[in-house]
Amino acid sequence: MAKAALQWPIKSVLENFPFPQYTCQNPYRLFSSSPCKSKSGHGFRKNIQDSYAHDQARRRQEANKRRQTELKEQRRAALGDPIRGNTTPFVESFDTGLPRPATASVEQVSHTTTAPSSEQAPPSPANATEEAHLNYSLTKPELLDSLDYSRVLSEPLVSADRDRADPKEEAQKAKRHKAEHANAYEAVSRIVSLANATGRERSRANVQRIIDTFGRHNTDKYLRPKAPSLQSTYTTDTAQKALPRAGPDTGSSEVQIGILTAKIRVLADRYEGANRNDKVGKRDLRLLLHKRQKLLKYMERKERGSQRWTNMLEKLGLTEATWKGQIAVE
Repeated sequence: MAKAALQWPIKSVLENFPFPQYTCQNPYRLFSSSPCKSKSGHGFRKNIQDSYAHDQARRRQEANKRRQTELKEQRRAALGDPIRGNTTPFVESFDTGLPRPATASVEQVSHTTTAPSSEQAPPSPANATEEAHLNYSLTKPELLDSLDYSRVLSEPLVSADRDRADPKEEAQKAKRHKAEHANAYEAVSRIVSLANATGRERSRANVQRIIDTFGRHNTDKYLRPKAPSLQSTYTTDTAQKALPRAGPDTGSSEVQIGILTAKIRVLADRYEGANRNDKVGKRDLRLLLHKRQKLLKYMERKERGSQRWTNMLEKLGLTEATWKGQIAVE
């Protein structure tokens, strides 16, 4: 009796309490945290939706996703490679340190052509057809002077007594000396050539070629700088005329960008090869890429639209991906 008396009030409360009316098949889920779906819910409307319209919406969504993927790939291809950019003959010559033949233009002529006139730009070192820099920090005039001096020292002596001299023997000695000098010239030329140089000597020659190509002590003669602002009365050109340069230009932005590009090419070739797991090389490559990116952003802000900017991009093959967006080394 006591147990039945205790259960009676609870039962009456449950029967008289105004619970919400759900169309549930299970009557014991009155206190469930996730109520079952009613006819007025979202799930019911989805079930009664037209299958043809639902299929058309799904196809439009898939076509839109495919189009977005294609546009992303096109934008990425238009930006180019953020590490290497576009390959040019001048950039390819970094591998050997030797100049490669390039198509001559009106502003850039080859060393093999005649002397430029006053209306024509002087020859650019980037389009040189012969080796201007040699191994062991030698130059072509120094090599020729040394070989000519050695030829004079090794010439056979002519007898002072011409009555006892044998002309036939002297001719043979002169012929033998000429052949020996030709062999010595060929041997020394191969020794001092950058084709047989070490990586350090090749890097040194590349740096010197970049300074000769992009240094403003040479480019100021035929490349016009950016037009000065209308608001400024004292420009950098005025300061350069007042204070002439002392020696070659090694600190301008285009020179530093060219040197970094040569170093990046060496590290990228090493990282993409057998040294894929070289963490230190990967970090060095990332640091050089970000340093070049900062210099390119600075130069774009200062020199965009000038001949210095376009000349640097054409020679080094740099694209917008090298200074825009995030550069990741995978």
